[in-house]
Amino acid sequence: MALSRREVFKVGAGLMPAIALSGSPAYAAGAPTVTATGTAPSQLAALDTVMKTYIKERNIPCAQLAAVKNGKLVLARGYRYSSDTAVPAVQPTSLFRIASLSKNITAAAVLRLAQDGKVSLGAKVADLLGLPTTTDPRLKNVTLWRLMQHTGGWDRDISGDYLMADRTIAAKLGMPLPVGKSDIVAYAGGRPLDFAPGARMAYSNYGYLLLGLVVEKVSGQSYESYVKQKLLAPAGVTRMRLGRGLRSQAAAGEVPYYSQYTSKTVLDDSGAVVPAPYGGFNMGNHAANGGWLASAVDLVRWARVFDAAGPVLNATSISRAFAKPEIGVSADGSWYGCGWYVRQVTGHLNTWHNGSLPGTYTYLARLQQGFTYAAVCDQREETGTPDYDVLSSRMNTAWNGVSTWPTGDLFPKYL
Repeated sequence: MALSRREVFKVGAGLMPAIALSGSPAYAAGAPTVTATGTAPSQLAALDTVMKTYIKERNIPCAQLAAVKNGKLVLARGYRYSSDTAVPAVQPTSLFRIASLSKNITAAAVLRLAQDGKVSLGAKVADLLGLPTTTDPRLKNVTLWRLMQHTGGWDRDISGDYLMADRTIAAKLGMPLPVGKSDIVAYAGGRPLDFAPGARMAYSNYGYLLLGLVVEKVSGQSYESYVKQKLLAPAGVTRMRLGRGLRSQAAAGEVPYYSQYTSKTVLDDSGAVVPAPYGGFNMGNHAANGGWLASAVDLVRWARVFDAAGPVLNATSISRAFAKPEIGVSADGSWYGCGWYVRQVTGHLNTWHNGSLPGTYTYLARLQQGFTYAAVCDQREETGTPDYDVLSSRMNTAWNGVSTWPTGDLFPKYL
């Protein structure tokens, strides 16, 4: 693209138009300070320091960090950095929007349906959902595999992110805002694919929207109900749920979200100018590609599903989650599996993903030596802010320097 990532705010959930500036609570009168809750054993002080430094540098009001070693929760922290008394204390169990970390959940739902014999991963999405293929017959070649691995044929660098094109879609379809998932599908169905399915890899939120619809069609349940019943409950995860778009609709224990930008709402035709995280995009449409709420503790608990066969996924499904795609292995040897980036290291597959929406930055990694961590923030990188992507390299340095790991397990404390 001609513009940089910061200039267009290109992230896991698409593009966000910005039209005005608004303040962050970290800049309120008085000097902000970091307050932390939860548990950070002295052996892991370096991890705790990385997160404290990171949020101070970026003026992030609310954040969390959770870490697992060999299946045991060894660190669980909530952080608040602000001088604004309206910013709540953050507990290790507070809920955050997790943005594109939702993708591995959706992929796991599809893998579970295949595991249970409900669908083939080679099934064509046009057949499953009854999508018309007259505009582009190549749509007949889009399989569930290709949707999960981002080789389906949609490239947001060419056609834009359909999940962030609410006004364009409403105008094209001659309908009022808000647009729904079916409207997005109708709009996309009238446009050609950007490349032949399977020809290359291009990250696609729209592909994951379609996967969410497949989960509903095949299971006969709502997407959220199926995920909670078949995936989260067996994994012992009870807090996670789909988020809502307005601050007045926040779940119990959910943090507020902040951005320096505002935009006209896409939730109605009022033209009201709203904070970007609250109506600058339609949260309801992002369920399967970026709509879940979780704590960092929930994320590392969920990530254990991929460590070994269990009540959620069997060994075959786990291997499918990390399988190399037909095309798209990067120069550094990494590839996109099913909701995870993957790289082979000696004796282990490292898997990771980040997530970003207006007011959200998240990161989840499963690494060698039994180390897994999740970090979540209620702000993301925007014009003029420091780079957010340095978190992973700083965390790598910190955990590689740990000489003695705690032996206890904090999971029972943060159920």
